This record gives sequence, C-alpha cells and structure tokens, in this order.
Amino acid sequence: MHAIQLTLFILICLFLGLTLFYSIRSRREPDAAKRGLYTARMNICMGLMLVLIAITQIFFFSESSFRRIFGTVLVLIGVFNVFVGIRNHGHFDRQLR
Repeated sequence: MHAIQLTLFILICLFLGLTLFYSIRSRREPDAAKRGLYTARMNICMGLMLVLIAITQIFFFSESSFRRIFGTVLVLIGVFNVFVGIRNHGHFDRQLR
C-alpha cells in the first residue's frame, strides 16, 4: 500500500515538474507553432497529474462524500486536459512538419 502511494507521489511530482517546464518553455517561445506544441504538452502533463491526484483522493483516504466528489471533478478535468492536449499536439506537430 505504501509503495503504491509513494509511486503515485513520485509520478505527481514528475508531472508537476514537466507541467512547469513546458509552461515556461511555451511562454518564452517566440514561434507560435512551437508555443502551441509546448502548451499541448503542458496540458497533457497537467491532465495526467490531475488524474493521479484524483486517484489518490478517491482510493487512499477516508471515505468521504466530499473526497469522492472532488476526485470525480479532478478526473473529469484531467481527462479533458489530456484529450485537448493530444488533439492540439497533433495539430501543432503537423504545422511544424
């Protein structure tokens, strides 16, 4: 149980770091297509991070309706971010080729 929690924590920190990295890269990039590509990668990492946080909230803490609702909302936002990020990544990747 602790190994799973530790793994989730490490993955959340990894995706947080990648989100910050791509956020900074996208804000400093003068080319619009590359900026869009970095923003799409940021959205994918942020979505995965939100899904992992939701899994942590839903499964590893005490039973609470607030935690269930909060986790469900985070899953929905995270899945939406991943979907939009993948869609935009494909769009901007085609522009760069």
